[in-house]
Formats: sequence, C-alpha cells, structure tokens
Amino acid sequence: MSTTLPGAPARAVETAPPRRQEPGRAWQRWISPVAILVIWQLASSTGLLAEDELASPIRVVQAAWDVTLSGELPEGLLVSLVRVVVGFALGAVLGVVLGVWSGLSRWGGLIIDPPVQMLRTLPHLALVPLFILWFGVQETPKILLVALGVLFPIYLNVHAGVRGVDPKLLEMAQVSGFDRREVLRHVVIPGALPSALTGLRLSLGIAWLSLVVAETVSADSGLGYLIMDAREFLRTDVIVVGLVVYALLGLGTDALVRRIEKRALRWRS
Repeated sequence: MSTTLPGAPARAVETAPPRRQEPGRAWQRWISPVAILVIWQLASSTGLLAEDELASPIRVVQAAWDVTLSGELPEGLLVSLVRVVVGFALGAVLGVVLGVWSGLSRWGGLIIDPPVQMLRTLPHLALVPLFILWFGVQETPKILLVALGVLFPIYLNVHAGVRGVDPKLLEMAQVSGFDRREVLRHVVIPGALPSALTGLRLSLGIAWLSLVVAETVSADSGLGYLIMDAREFLRTDVIVVGLVVYALLGLGTDALVRRIEKRALRWRS
C-alpha cells in the first residue's frame, strides 16, 4: 500500500504484517475439572470424605460400568428420553402456535397472552402433587410437567420474535401481493427465528429439570427412579452416575441446538 503527500515524491509505505493468532489451547479448559477430580479422589482415599456421603470417582466409574452391564442404566435412560421427547414436542408445538397467534393477531394477543403471562409466574414444579392427584402416577403427569416447563420459554421468545419483526417488511410483503402464508414463511418466520432458537435452548434445560423432579417424586422407571432407589440403599456412587448422565444429556442437547442455530442463522454472520 502507498500514500502520496502533496508536493512530495511517491514513496511506498510498508504496513506491518498481521499478527499470527496463537493456536487454540482447548486442553487448558480441562485443568480445573481434572484438578477437582484429583482432589475428590484424594479426599476419599485419605478418609476426609466418607464413602457413604459421597463415593470416590473410581467407585462412580465402577458403578456406571455395573449398572450398564446389568441393563439398569440403558433401560432407565431410554424411558427418560421418551418422556423428554414426548413432553418437549407437546410443549414446543403448543408454545410456537400460541406465540405466533398472539404475536400476529390483535385478538390473539388479548385472549392468549394475559392467561399465559399469569400462569408462567407459577412455579410449574409445584404442580407435581396436583398432577399426581389428577392423572395418577403413570406417564401422563411426567410428560405434562415437561411440556409445561417447555411451553413458557418457547411461547415468550416466539411471541417477542414475531412482535419484533420490522413492520416495514410486513407492509412491503403485503404491497408485493404476498398472502398470509407467504408472509408467514418469508417474513415472520425468518425474523422471529433467532428469538425462537433462544427459547429452544432455554426450554431444553427446563425440560431436563422438570423430568428430574417428576421422576424423583413419583416413578417406577427412568433415571430418577434409579437415583431414588440407590438412595434407599445409600448407594451414592449410583446417585452420582444418574446425576452425571442427566448433566451429559443436558449438555448434549444444548450443543445440538447450538449447532442447529449456527446453521440456521448463517445469514447473520
């Protein structure tokens, strides 16, 4: 690149080369987790941490292997996954439909938004006793509890996303002769998608939290039942295994949504 001053001969001005970025050091993020595991194991080995209070990492790994070979963990995991998938699908569909309706329609907003806003202030996990009273202790209360936890964050984010669509874009679409379906497909959905995906991530975390509570209160199968059964026999190793599986499932689903979000919103980058 060269610059020229008035009345002076042209002279090339060298620019400094861009600084090279240091290679990523992802392993550094594992320092603190590994340190925690080492301290945990040392505390258990030296007797500072009693085994009946919290099992050592080695015992937890052995317990995970045992319950996997016995079939308890795979069976419980499958049951819990089915409950989350069904409950999440129910809550997500209802949340999207209500959010789009109340966001686009004036009457929809007047009819739907006030009761939803009132209900969302209630702690939905406190409804477990009523759900058991109304629906028994089978699958229905667990699925409904997950669906209710998923409904509110998806509804709120979809509603906000629809309301946040630029009115000029809607007017332009109408002037261009788009019908309601085309407006929804080409204007409303792309405009509300970032907010909807945020609600999706939030709702997945709440879905797993709702399932944990539902399965530990009233269940005869699933990961929560495995944890509660281990509590009766003071098996802290199995309890930790169940909690770790819950955590991994939550992280896995969150990573999946982040990947979907990255692909769906490539136009923003």
